[in-house]
Amino acid sequence: MPDFSRLLPRGETARRLTLTALLACALAAPASAQAFELPFLNFKTVTTIGSTVPANGDVNPYGIVNVQTSLGSLEAGNTLISNFNDSANLQGTGTTIVQVSPNGHQSLFARIDRGSLPGRCPGGVGLTTALAILPHDYVVVGSLPTSDGSAATAKAGCLIVLNNNGKVVETISGPPINGPWDMTSVTNGSTSTLFVTNVLNGTVASGETPVEDGTVVRIRLHTSDLNPPQVTSMSVVAGGFPERTDPAALVVGPTGVALGQDGTLYVADTQGNRIAAVPHALTRQTTLGGAGSTVATGGYLVGPLGLTIAPNGDILTANANDGNIVETTPAGAEFQPFDTGAEGGGLFGLVVAPNLEGVLFVDDATNALVLAH
Repeated sequence: MPDFSRLLPRGETARRLTLTALLACALAAPASAQAFELPFLNFKTVTTIGSTVPANGDVNPYGIVNVQTSLGSLEAGNTLISNFNDSANLQGTGTTIVQVSPNGHQSLFARIDRGSLPGRCPGGVGLTTALAILPHDYVVVGSLPTSDGSAATAKAGCLIVLNNNGKVVETISGPPINGPWDMTSVTNGSTSTLFVTNVLNGTVASGETPVEDGTVVRIRLHTSDLNPPQVTSMSVVAGGFPERTDPAALVVGPTGVALGQDGTLYVADTQGNRIAAVPHALTRQTTLGGAGSTVATGGYLVGPLGLTIAPNGDILTANANDGNIVETTPAGAEFQPFDTGAEGGGLFGLVVAPNLEGVLFVDDATNALVLAH
């Protein structure tokens, strides 16, 4: 029987449940009907795969995505990682995406020159956690640029689209894109959908005083092997997320996003220290206010940043403040967290590793790709 001693009643919904009730429900139901499973984060080992620092010295790895197919410069089984800082450690000035193999070999996928961008990107290049691979191996990365590493100079930025050889082919900018911070993607036929969190709506003007203007933008794209992805629509599906500037983190606001199997979009509300849910994210026609509904808040969550969905449907989040990865059920119950050994502030993006062998994450403190397994 699963070890329910690790499943504690946390979050808005789960506070009404007790461990006794969970056990009673599990024992009363046949094995095939039991709703509770062992946590996915049932790991014992943490292994450093390799460095994320390219030849130009960019640091502070943020975005991370698995390469599924080999095409152009991309090689299946590798991991793409975007860097947010330059070699002087100035935030919002990183320009590189690196590719790291399972054995730790690193190569440069792209170094993006602000002067050669084929379209608008207000402020230039400062690559964020927003990183995705679309059909035909087009890569999309977010840019929230600064001129000197400070939030006072942060600009709206854009999404930058590259081909599978790392060449920029287009940019996506303009309202409602304003400080794209993280992103997830899903594809159905020739239509791909991006969900992008935005953290600069009123943030620079308000400084370290939180404002509730963070958003999640849904972007529809037509994808084909003949032309770069073409935007067919953009809309705000959720708003009201708290956000602020921060001298250490540049911006604190809605970060990780991932789509559950039932069409619910989960958002790491970093400033609110919670996981939020946006139902019917693919089809909704209106903006969900109030920063979405709360799945879990507090408990083991300590500034959740990166977010992904585990194979069992649970929500995995990387804590900004204590180096833990937390597994939360869609009902809001939290398993005891997995300690990665990273120092506070080290974690950011994370993904389930290929073949479900563990969780890959970036450690900002050591500028490394790491595997929990």
